[in-house]
Amino acid sequence: MGLFTFWKNKKKRPPKRPVSQLWEQLRQSSDFVEVSFRVGGKELSIYYFDSLVDPQLLQERILCHLQNDIPKHPDVRLEDLQQIVPIQRIEVSEDTALIEEKVLKGFVAVTFREQPNKAALMSAPADNLGLRENNDSENEFSVVGPKVGFIENIGVNLHLLRRQIAIPNLVFREMAIGSVSKTKVVVAYIDGVANPEVVQTVTQRLETIHFDVVFDNAILDQLLADNSRTPFPLFISTERIDRAVYALISGQVAVLCDGSPYAVIGPAALFDFFTSPEDYYLPWVLGSFFRLIRFFGVAFSVLASPVYVAVLTYHYEMIPEDLLGPIIYSRSNVPFPPVLEVLFLEITIELLREAGARLPTKVAQTLGIVGGIVIGQATVDAGLTSTILLIVVALAALASFTTPIFKMSNTIRFIRFPFILFAAGWGGVGIAFAVCWLLIHLGRLQSFGYPYLVPFYPLRFPHLNDTFIRSPYSQAAERPQFLRPRSRFRFDPKEAKQKRDIDE
Repeated sequence: MGLFTFWKNKKKRPPKRPVSQLWEQLRQSSDFVEVSFRVGGKELSIYYFDSLVDPQLLQERILCHLQNDIPKHPDVRLEDLQQIVPIQRIEVSEDTALIEEKVLKGFVAVTFREQPNKAALMSAPADNLGLRENNDSENEFSVVGPKVGFIENIGVNLHLLRRQIAIPNLVFREMAIGSVSKTKVVVAYIDGVANPEVVQTVTQRLETIHFDVVFDNAILDQLLADNSRTPFPLFISTERIDRAVYALISGQVAVLCDGSPYAVIGPAALFDFFTSPEDYYLPWVLGSFFRLIRFFGVAFSVLASPVYVAVLTYHYEMIPEDLLGPIIYSRSNVPFPPVLEVLFLEITIELLREAGARLPTKVAQTLGIVGGIVIGQATVDAGLTSTILLIVVALAALASFTTPIFKMSNTIRFIRFPFILFAAGWGGVGIAFAVCWLLIHLGRLQSFGYPYLVPFYPLRFPHLNDTFIRSPYSQAAERPQFLRPRSRFRFDPKEAKQKRDIDE
């Protein structure tokens, strides 16, 4: 009985705090401002955080009208301030939790002496203070196509999406995530296109998140993932407006977070991470060619170093006779086995990359060029590695950066190391085993409940036209059906295939 009473007492809601107790708590902060004055027989008090409120908006839209217009209305109440103060929406509430939340988001609270337990909440946040104005897509650059990207202000990001998708079906669902930060998070989708089950899944997962501070969408990416023990990204993180718009019209769902210049898009398939927006701005033949080059670069980046280790350790008979002489000459002074030689160079490349990423841009460029040349030449002269391996590792590192999504390039560089260890232990059989393990792992992954390898697993022949190659626009009217969109076609395929001359 006592245990049941304890559980019952824990489930009780905390007692409601009076508004005066809230003001007493907020007075401990030096940037909290409380101003009381008398106007036309009315004693007013305003409360706000100086670090969150726009001073010009506070002076011109709130204080001036309170001081000049209230004397004209001697019987004015808090509920009547909407007709006096030219603020878009004024919310009157006596809920202490709501008042606390709004004041901490940049609202100004106005109270009357005869209504001490109520407050009129007026929006006056300094939304653009401390945020960058330049919204170029720096990390997902493309030569052809728009350069506009998201910024840290979620209001601007929603404006950019709404301007590109000018239909009433574009829906934004807002919620607050984070017990401390109360970060504004918006779920964006097109009603009538996106699958309602996906929208419900995303909303439920966001509502069940228990975290203190959400700094960036990358945190939401990990908290929303179906599998947190995989190195592969399960959602697309993009800063490009065009990629987010294309995902929405395809039936996917985007999650935007205030303070983050990225949008998380799902459900995502593996082939989405190797698709560049530039593929759709070039003729389909060129776009398909560059996409195939991208896939080849990824395969070369993962397998080049393991194949070198396997061949030189176990499979000497695979080396062509003309290539055997140069390999023997280049390795004649190297005292290490191939696996240590490869690991030394791979780790050196990763150290150079990490150092360049943490340094200022000009210093990083100098370090990357000079460090790569000096260290490469010095290791060859010292006999720590062979010249052939140096070329192989450099090309593999270069090929890993061909993926448009940076998170996937990190994954490719990571999985290269298990492949090297398997090749060192079992040679070609080890590489085959590692490839099988990788395919099994990818086959088990899901993104919002959808298979990660679609349309190859499960196999969907009609939807292979936008995987390894990019199909022409006349054949791209159908949305990806593995997303189960409510609307099947983007446009009428019959009308798109008709060619009309001017005289018709």
